[in-house]
Amino acid sequence: MIKFNHFYIFLPFISLFMAHMPIAQADSPQQSYSNQADASLQQSSYGEKIGNKALNAFANLATSPLEIPKDIINTINQSNFFYGVFGGFTKGLVNTLGRAGCGIADLITLPIPTQPIAHPVYIWDDFDMDTTYGEVLRLDNTKKTDQSIIEPPITQATPTPTPVATTPKTAIVDRSNQYNQQTNKKLDTLFNNKMQK
Repeated sequence: MIKFNHFYIFLPFISLFMAHMPIAQADSPQQSYSNQADASLQQSSYGEKIGNKALNAFANLATSPLEIPKDIINTINQSNFFYGVFGGFTKGLVNTLGRAGCGIADLITLPIPTQPIAHPVYIWDDFDMDTTYGEVLRLDNTKKTDQSIIEPPITQATPTPTPVATTPKTAIVDRSNQYNQQTNKKLDTLFNNKMQK
């Protein structure tokens, strides 16, 4: 009974903390755990990186079930309805487990400031983009700049075009003047005779 009372006292403080942090960070969009648009070139503090990583971990755990409708909608838009429902549901289950796994990995490695694994970082950042997963446990050594954006990993490489040799076409030679007028008259009379029969 006493353990439940401590839990209920602890719950409002966690709720206030989680509600306050997104409001405090609202003036600058987050591109990674610790990158925020700022004019200074100072490196983010350790506390900021860890705090943003913890918030991202809780967000990934809480919003991982949203991967199912996201992938169903995206797969329907990319193909047909039936494949979108069944294939998107399966893809959503896999991405739900993947995003939840990223949240668990972030919680386990909370003291280590690393870059995000899942891209987009939050599910609501780009709802039309398929979720991809990058390198695991890459240290977050980025500095604050106006243009600091972490690129999502490339999922497909575009093939390079290969040159194709074609044979040149021969020029068309006009030989209509080769036949004289008399030949044309003979052909016309022959044609008229055959057609009148």
